[in-house]
Parts: sequence; C-alpha cells; structure tokens
Amino acid sequence: MGKIGVPDATLLKPGPLDAEEWALIEKHSVWGADLVALVPGPERVALVVRHHHERFDGGGYPDGLAAEAIPLASRILAVCDAWKAMTSDRAYRRALEPAAAVEELAGGRGSQFDPDAVKALLAEIGAIAGSPRAETNASCPPPSGVRSQPAP
Repeated sequence: MGKIGVPDATLLKPGPLDAEEWALIEKHSVWGADLVALVPGPERVALVVRHHHERFDGGGYPDGLAAEAIPLASRILAVCDAWKAMTSDRAYRRALEPAAAVEELAGGRGSQFDPDAVKALLAEIGAIAGSPRAETNASCPPPSGVRSQPAP
C-alpha cells in the first residue's frame, strides 16, 4: 500500500537500486501505516503494516525491532509478503519456482523471519513433510527430499 508513494521508475527499475532508491523503498511501510491510520478503527492494523519489514534478528526497518518486539501479525505478514514477492515476476527478475522460494524462506528462519511464522506458512502451502496439506496442495510442490502422496 505504501508503495504508491514510490515512483514507478524505482518500482519498475530492471536493475539494482541505488542508495537513494533504497531509502524510498524503506519508507513504504511507514507510508502504508500512515494511510491505514487515516481510516477510523484499524489503528492496530497500521502497526502491522508499519513493522512488516522488521527482521527477526533486528536488522530490518523502519524501527529495527527484533523477535517478539515485532507485532506477531507483522511477523506473519513479513513471511507472506516475502512468499508473494519471491513467487511473482518482478521488473528485475523472473518469479522463483515454489520449491526455491520454500528454500529461501527456510534459510531465513531466525534471521529474517520468525521461525514459527515460516513453519506455519510452509505447512499451509504443503511444503513440510507430514503437514495436512502436503499431500493435497498441488500449487506448491514440496522441496526436494519431501515425498508427496496422492490424496485419497
């Protein structure tokens, strides 16, 4: 939502962003929170939007929050947003295959992402062996080494 404040030239740039462009991108979560806060009622949602780019290890933005100091809904949104970003075409790269996105999320557990939020999303998309959806979710094939069985 806050990306409406970022110029298209930055959002659609086919190559790496420079420092000034990154500074604009890093403001989008604050701009999005400010927009949500204009609507009476969803003040708590504004905090979720504001903090969805915080990192579990404290290296994120805009406030450098870490672990449980990041609102739970923001930690969940961060993982979902990353999944959507990785599995969508971007101006600077093609979408990752679902199995590659699973590996990226798994690799970010405990550093970029809340480990429990990653585990929950991977279970939901059926990427964890033994999860209820692992056998039935064809939209996200399990990563290598995870055996999928047909649904009964």
